[in-house]
Formats: sequence, structure tokens, C-alpha cells
Amino acid sequence: MQSDWSAVEIIRAEGQGPVVLVCEHAAKAIPAEFDGLGLAEDARQSHAAWDIGARDVAVELSALFDAPLVAGTVSRLVYDLNRPLESASAIPEKSEVFEVPGNAGLSDAARRARYDACHVPFHAAVAGVLDARAARPAAFVTVHSFTPVYNGVPREVDIGFLHDARDHFARAALAVEDGRGQYRAALNEPYGIADGVTHSLSLHGEARGLPTLMIEVRNDLIATPEAAREMAGHLHGTLSAALSELAEVTR
Repeated sequence: MQSDWSAVEIIRAEGQGPVVLVCEHAAKAIPAEFDGLGLAEDARQSHAAWDIGARDVAVELSALFDAPLVAGTVSRLVYDLNRPLESASAIPEKSEVFEVPGNAGLSDAARRARYDACHVPFHAAVAGVLDARAARPAAFVTVHSFTPVYNGVPREVDIGFLHDARDHFARAALAVEDGRGQYRAALNEPYGIADGVTHSLSLHGEARGLPTLMIEVRNDLIATPEAAREMAGHLHGTLSAALSELAEVTR
């Protein structure tokens, strides 16, 4: 596998705010060596390839919080950075309605090569950022987006707050969001731990005993840079209030 690309970028590495941010599905790029994975252009631009708007939200949150952000730079169809190697969806042969020819019938060695090129450096970067903050621990927050209609079924939520084993941050964020009354919010929607989506939360946040939260935002609410900035400002308020509540509880 060629090495003229990297699967990770770090933004505001020295940020000292109260959170560390991760955006695994920030990009739709497919390195040239994968020949577009055999996908048509509509698939390469679709939500199957990346989390539309999520990077823009995460970058703005990074600025608002003065927080480090670790973001993926390749499509999740090359390798889903929020999945372990043993997960079939780490390198999916089909994503919703899209067949992925370049992922069909890969050998164990080919899957391992993708993992080594993508997952290993990405999660090493996350660990490095968290290690640098060890003396001043931060909450661990991942930023995602979801399509309003999946497999023909409309979603009934605007923002989801997801958790792994530790649910206190997610529940605090939901309580604040519900109190604000602007968006339809829910706990563990449109996905939950049973769907295998909390890999990063478990690997980094749970393992360190940090407050953890995965945010899912309906992608039509953040499809433009302007809309993403507006949503980031809203989420900054929600998360700040939730973190304050958590601090009160632990005093």
C-alpha cells in the first residue's frame, strides 16, 4: 500500500478547552490507489462515503471550545475509523443501497493493510492528544451526521446523543437540549451501542474513565458551511451547560 496519503489530521492540537473532539467520518476522499473503489460519482458524494457536514461542525466546535480535533481524511468506505478490524462494516461490501466493488472479496491481508494504513495512525493520534491532556483531563466527544431517510424509512430525530457504558454525559446533554426546545433530540438515536457505533468512545474515553459522548446530527441541518456553523454554536451551548452540570455533580 502506498504511503503518499495520511488518514488523519489534527486541528488545534494544543487546545486546552474542556473537550477533545474526534470526527472519524469527516472526509469523502478515496486515495488514487483504490481506483474509486469502483463506485459511481453519486455514491462517492453520498452519506455512505462520509458524514456530510460533520467536519464543519467539528472544526467550529474546536474553535469555540479551544479544543483539539482529530479528524479522518479518507472515506469510511476505504476504512471506517469507528470500527475495529473484526467488524464486517469496517470495510463494507455494501453501504445502504450502494454496492462497493473495491471492497468485495478482500483477503485478510488486504483488510489488514487497510487497517494498518487508516485505523492504526488515526487512533494513535487520538491517544497522543489524550495523553498530552492527561494532567488536565477533558471530556471525549465524537461528531457525526446521519441521513434523514435510511433504507426508505424517515428518521424522527434531529440530534442524537449516544453513549457507551457510561451514560451521564449523554443524559445531561439530552436534558439540556430538551430544555432548550429547538430540536428533536433523543438518547441513542438513530443508532446505539448495539449497532457497533461506539468503538471510539470505548477505546479512548471509556478506557480512561472520561465523560464520553457521541453526537449525531441530521445532515440536512448542517449541509452548508453556514448551517454547520450555526449548529456548532447551538451545540456549544448545550455541551457547555451539560459539562457544567456534570461538574456540579462531581464536586
